[in-house]
Amino acid sequence: MDNFTFHNPVKLIFGRGKLEALTEEIPKYGNKVLLLYGGGSIKCNGIYDRIIEKLNEINSEVFEFTGIEANPKLSTVRQAIDVCKREQIELLLAVGGGSVIDAAKAIAAGANTETDIWDIITKKEKVTEALPIGTVVTIASAGSEMNASSVITNWETKEKKGWASPYTYPKFSVLDPVLTYSVPHEQTVFGIVDVMAHVLENYFHHTSNTPVQDGLCEAILREMIEAGPRLLENPKSYELRESVMLNAVLARNGMLNMGYKGDWATHEIEHAISAVHDIPHAGGIAILFPNWMRHVVDKNNTGRFKQLAVRVFDIDPEGKSDREVSLEGIAQLQEFWKGLGAPVSLKEYEIDESTLDEIADKTVSKSPEFGRFKRLTRHDSMNILRESLQEVGV
Repeated sequence: MDNFTFHNPVKLIFGRGKLEALTEEIPKYGNKVLLLYGGGSIKCNGIYDRIIEKLNEINSEVFEFTGIEANPKLSTVRQAIDVCKREQIELLLAVGGGSVIDAAKAIAAGANTETDIWDIITKKEKVTEALPIGTVVTIASAGSEMNASSVITNWETKEKKGWASPYTYPKFSVLDPVLTYSVPHEQTVFGIVDVMAHVLENYFHHTSNTPVQDGLCEAILREMIEAGPRLLENPKSYELRESVMLNAVLARNGMLNMGYKGDWATHEIEHAISAVHDIPHAGGIAILFPNWMRHVVDKNNTGRFKQLAVRVFDIDPEGKSDREVSLEGIAQLQEFWKGLGAPVSLKEYEIDESTLDEIADKTVSKSPEFGRFKRLTRHDSMNILRESLQEVGV
């Protein structure tokens, strides 16, 4: 393992009925609360009314900001920052999934400074303080509720950037699996894909002596493979929602990659795609990841792919080369996601060759090479993108 420092200050409040914790946690940070949410589904499923009830119990002064996009936009973040400054907001309460929480982190970082938030996101300036954030998770997927990371899209420049600050960890996150019962089928599929992809990004590394970390990754992947299809058939199963919700947190709270750094090249390519086309993040990931795997697997790294294939997908290695076992495992992953209903080709989002050059340029906008497991260039990005236009990878 590499040397590492681990710090995660988020107070995780997990389980049935834990929405009650809002009345205890919110007063610790202030009375003026900006309630952040997306398209309004929380009003249809009753979650909004329950949260407002809790806020009224502690006499919070509540302001609302809605309409946060699935790929949260810089323009939206700036509008919310203006609200925070104008109304002297003391706490942000983000209700939703990763998109709302990611936006909350950017809003929190921009609310107490005259620096434009895009300069912070693009690392031209640093965060020196941020408003406190609380979260109520209604979509188990991104794991943003227990980390400092955020992804924001500048639609004017067609850039999608990931960033983080030690000041943007949520102070507390409430995770009640019951609140995810009403997540639509497609979003549940995307949540399963997203969790697995986060684990896989961590899994592909070359650091030695990581049996515990590997085992944790493999356990989460096996559980998602077992629980995912059952959840789609039983969307109001508390046990299955509970399992997926916890796995989403574990995949992104920093525990899996203690002592090493994962790859994350697939996320770089997907960010470039959705900066241009504004597609669902997990949809893009489901298409790209198997094609990234096929593109990078070679005689020097088949050991990791073979390990995944045998330990997670139960591929029998008897009489097969390591490459053959590796490719079987990749095919199993793609078939599993396809069986859930995830897309398999960029054409399903009406993406064709015409924008591939622009997308490939964006994957190397920060550096001519990206990814850690195998360093990739713009040429590699183009090849993966072309392969992702096909229905079945080759």
